Amino acid sequence: MQLRVTLVAAARSSPLLAERFEDDRPLDQEGWDEVQRVAHMLVPLAAAELRYCSPTRRSRATGDALGYAPLVQPALRDCDMGRWRGFTLGEAMAREPEAVDAWLTDPRSAPHGGESLLEFIQRVGGWLDTRPADDDGGKIVAVAEPAVVRAALVYALMAPPSTYWNIDVRPLSTATLTGRAGRWNLRFDGQPARV
Repeated sequence: MQLRVTLVAAARSSPLLAERFEDDRPLDQEGWDEVQRVAHMLVPLAAAELRYCSPTRRSRATGDALGYAPLVQPALRDCDMGRWRGFTLGEAMAREPEAVDAWLTDPRSAPHGGESLLEFIQRVGGWLDTRPADDDGGKIVAVAEPAVVRAALVYALMAPPSTYWNIDVRPLSTATLTGRAGRWNLRFDGQPARV
């Protein structure tokens, strides 16, 4: 029983430097335009037996625009950033520089009062490991925030949590994991994966 889980990073809702922790803004115009430009490559993923998305408006809108009609999965929500919710990284750094440094260097640290990086990665990994499969495996597509995709990749590869900071996930990029609970492989196609 081998699953194929294709993760699709949600389209953008703001310019990169204006991104805020746990931001739930809808897609901006550039995000909608990007979806239209790449839809022909991503729409075939709607053939997956199971289609999911994170609870954010931009993830739901991305999945809907691609014809996935995804089921919202609370476990695919962004990292709980506690009192930093709604801040940019720069704003958090200006208010609490030592706390931000601790959060960036210690994966068990949660100085903001929310989830630590390690807890976030484990939550997303727990979701990944509990995906159902039939005797022939199965195909799954999930639209999620780039941070969630990064956490899933770190978990699947059994990489050190600090690896999270070295993974760049662009809006509407895809990553495909094949395998089963506790044994995942990452497949790079050079283009969006097809089901």
